[in-house]
Amino acid sequence: MPDCNYCDETFPDDESYLSHLGDAHRDELSRIDRRRVETHESSEGGSRLLVYGAVAVAFVLVAAAVYVFVLSGGGDAPIEAQPLPDRGDDALLRGVQQFPSQGRNHVPAGTQVDYSTSPPTSGPHYGNPAGPGFYSETPPAGNLVHSLEHGAVVIYYDPAAITPEAEESLRAFARNHQDPFAAVIVAPNPNDDPEAAYVLTAWRATLRADDYDPEQVRAFLAEYVGRGPEHPVR
Repeated sequence: MPDCNYCDETFPDDESYLSHLGDAHRDELSRIDRRRVETHESSEGGSRLLVYGAVAVAFVLVAAAVYVFVLSGGGDAPIEAQPLPDRGDDALLRGVQQFPSQGRNHVPAGTQVDYSTSPPTSGPHYGNPAGPGFYSETPPAGNLVHSLEHGAVVIYYDPAAITPEAEESLRAFARNHQDPFAAVIVAPNPNDDPEAAYVLTAWRATLRADDYDPEQVRAFLAEYVGRGPEHPVR
């Protein structure tokens, strides 16, 4: 039974849950939940033809983009170097948790901040953001939260669980996303007992995974990187 990410209610099935989201939380919805609610409402209202038409148009546009991409030689690029689509695959992002903002104010470096999520996804932060890249030691949370505000995605890994293949892939993602307002930062999970081997974070969003999937990482980046509240670039 799905639980509501915006309140404490539980629902017997996805249909009733999506109806609840549209009725009770329309102004709070994340991009992913908003798309799910819109699709559900279109289906309920008998507008399937419009949905199919939109899907057909999207298919043509994607096919054209793939055709141009292959002609330009991009078809041989590894997944970590491929251009991001405009949004992530909903099927790969069903586990995303959305959180309310804790604010965006600056505090002096070294200030102890009690974040409501762990790892943090918003809140008071230091004046300097952490730079993109793969880290063997975790930068201070105050710097990482500033990076999230800029539009970075911060990926935490459990040093005891990360595989060589996952490390190579994460290093490549970080290497290919160096824009200060659309960066990828990879760092060890600072928690002594991480809840998952990999934790992907963006401003107000978290996705946990026990197994590494580069397609899921790419979907999360497509949805969130470059879309921070301070200076969106995508």
